Amino acid sequence: MRVFLLLFLLFPVLELFVLVRVAMSIGFLPTFLLVVASSMLGLFIIRTAGFATALTARASLARGELPAQQMLQGLMVAVGGGLLLLPGFISDVLGIICLLPITRRVLVDKVRRRAEEQAIRQRAFAEDLHARGRAPEHDLPRPGARQPDVIEGEFEHRDK
Repeated sequence: MRVFLLLFLLFPVLELFVLVRVAMSIGFLPTFLLVVASSMLGLFIIRTAGFATALTARASLARGELPAQQMLQGLMVAVGGGLLLLPGFISDVLGIICLLPITRRVLVDKVRRRAEEQAIRQRAFAEDLHARGRAPEHDLPRPGARQPDVIEGEFEHRDK
């Protein structure tokens, strides 16, 4: 958790440092125009990526397939566009990395593999609880497991 806090505090400082160094090298106006152009490009990508992802997801649903790959690709494009939208050159480089098809495919595969591993771990944990007699809340109670105390009764709702 401290790593994220450190990155959260360090990232803007690094962005500002790089922005100042670039402005000293090429001048203020070209730097400003680059930042504005990258932000406009990011906005355009976010607007078009959402529509394109919705169309491809709808097409794969019409074929009877789950659109998981298309949704992850669209998410990565949206993240890349959002990073381009932020002012600064480090976020622009990270956004371009998310937008390139080769790197996007690699990142999507990593995210999907990690999600599958997480699902397997959770399933193993649920099976371990189930084997000990403590079924998860959404499962039916096991025959030998202790049943919760239930008090039945009636009530009458009276309005004033």
